[in-house]
Amino acid sequence: MTLLPVPDIAIIVVAAGSGTRLDAGAPKALVGIDAHSILRHALDGVFAAGPAQVIVVAPAGYEGDALAELEEAAGDRRDLGRVVTGGATRQQSVAAGLTALWGDVTTVLVHDAARALTPPAQIDAVAQAVVPGEGVIPVLPVVDTLKKVAGGAVVSAVDRSELAAAQTPQGFPREGLEAAYEAALADGIEYTDDAALFAAAGNRVRHIEGSARAFKITTPGDLERARHLLDASTPAPRPASVELAGIPRVGIGTDVHAFGGDGNLWLAGLEWPGEQPLSGHSDGDAVAHAIVDALLGAAGLGDIGEHFGTSHPEYSGAHADVFLARTRELLAESGFAIGNVSVQLQGNRPRFSSRRREAEAVLSAILGAPVSVTATTTDGLGFPGRGEGIAVTAIAAVVVADVPRSM
Repeated sequence: MTLLPVPDIAIIVVAAGSGTRLDAGAPKALVGIDAHSILRHALDGVFAAGPAQVIVVAPAGYEGDALAELEEAAGDRRDLGRVVTGGATRQQSVAAGLTALWGDVTTVLVHDAARALTPPAQIDAVAQAVVPGEGVIPVLPVVDTLKKVAGGAVVSAVDRSELAAAQTPQGFPREGLEAAYEAALADGIEYTDDAALFAAAGNRVRHIEGSARAFKITTPGDLERARHLLDASTPAPRPASVELAGIPRVGIGTDVHAFGGDGNLWLAGLEWPGEQPLSGHSDGDAVAHAIVDALLGAAGLGDIGEHFGTSHPEYSGAHADVFLARTRELLAESGFAIGNVSVQLQGNRPRFSSRRREAEAVLSAILGAPVSVTATTTDGLGFPGRGEGIAVTAIAAVVVADVPRSM
């Protein structure tokens, strides 16, 4: 029998939270998303990543439940897993996980089970980015407009370009993390996350790009969002005859936005300084939104409101790159590749021709497929002709990327 090398990476999966805000009648990590619990989905992602020792920190009294979830997710790699009992605080729970590390471990990742849909690629990216003396965390840019408030008054705006939303797993060199935990214990200080604790001990923390799927399930709305994403990731039924024939599927999308709002215009993935902006839940980019609807429609995956509407506040203020990149992911997860996209916008402004090539290059790069954009006026007819807004129509072709071969 060939012995596998012992991993030098460990992932501590923190699952000891009570889930008070989720109000589901059970510890948060053991609440079901679908047929599986939050913890099971988190562990599926962990075991789909590179080999690592996996330590699940469970709520007191639920160690057996956590062990069952661990063994089911691990399969033939269950020897890599262990369950320990968590403490009264998150920091105490992570400290309990640190006591279970194997001697060969040099890199430690701390991961919230509540971030159940975190892509395995993000876990691997964090592990690979850790270097001696430095921690690494995945982050997402803050897309909402932020205000500083005092009482009932808005005091000032906050520059969101200097802010980022932290995710997990957070990765650290073992020696530095253990020393930082000892210092925090000696000082009697509780930190909001491991990166803050690690930095307080005088260490540097870097960041890498995170994923929108790595959101934290905290409220009932978050749980519904996770269920929705899992449903959307299930491939829609497709006629085998169409797949075998290699016939593209075509979708059409339209979007309309009125002028209004603050800041500059965003259109076709570009910022247009000095042009009147379009109003909307996000940045009002009608070109990007029409493309999203066309692609989702072609793949039978619903529409933009289902995936990015007002029930998803995380997309408030988001730009085209966020919408289009996530749509490309949804298609790939359902077995589709993008063939090409053709877009036509109707409006008097902006004068699009001067930046058409630039817009096509930006949109094509995001989608990984050719995108062509044309613009026209309506000879003064309708709301585009009156200068009240912009209307866009998009047509997209997608092809099945996982066509079954005949036997």
